[in-house]
Amino acid sequence: MMDLGGKVALVTGGNGGIGLAMAGALADAGATLALVGRNADKTEAAAASLARAGAPAPLALTGDMTEEQGVAAAVARVAAQFGGLDILVNNAGVNDRKLPQDYALSEWNALIAGNLTSAFLVSKAAYPLMAARGGGKIVNIGSIMSIFGSPMSAPYAAAKGGLVQMTKALATAWAGDNIQVNAILPGWIDTDMTVTAREQVPGLNDRVLARTPAGRWGRPADLGGAALFLCAPASDFVTGIALPVDGGYSCAA
Repeated sequence: MMDLGGKVALVTGGNGGIGLAMAGALADAGATLALVGRNADKTEAAAASLARAGAPAPLALTGDMTEEQGVAAAVARVAAQFGGLDILVNNAGVNDRKLPQDYALSEWNALIAGNLTSAFLVSKAAYPLMAARGGGKIVNIGSIMSIFGSPMSAPYAAAKGGLVQMTKALATAWAGDNIQVNAILPGWIDTDMTVTAREQVPGLNDRVLARTPAGRWGRPADLGGAALFLCAPASDFVTGIALPVDGGYSCAA
């Protein structure tokens, strides 16, 4: 039920952090991988690291997933290379921490595009390929900020909250095509992005540790099992959920 042999998976933002960890979990289960990111060198290096770990020749793509042309080119390349698409992990995302009054409209728009619009565009492009194959899996990567407020992340939190509602909408729209659409909400995970957060937000590290029942920050590898479940046959009757992976942060008082 966790076998992905013969499945083709596209992971956006799959060249580092939790994206790379989830891609590795899918590859270990037998999926053929395509990674897409904005940084060509970083994406090529990530694909090479997966190949060294045993993944069969991952495809490394460069593109901006906030632009329809870039999305269309990436999805078309996957289809041409591998004959179709079965799994999409929408992991690409960006953040820029400021107080709400300090964001310019252009910054707000960029964060909404990078975290929400991009996932819609790639999902929309993936839909006909999945429908043609009789079904598929889409996993949108939200955030603990999908359900909690933060004074320093208004546009990011708005986008990630919207991503959960979009997940539910796509799940209902595409259930008849046997496409399951779910979301994962990572908690405080130790990545390059959260290193920056700890530098920008005084006391963040101690507050996260105090609230998290598991008593530690998450690691990128902690996301692998959840992603695999939601991409595998084991979750064929699971759609429209938002699954926190946060060491208990979201259920702590």
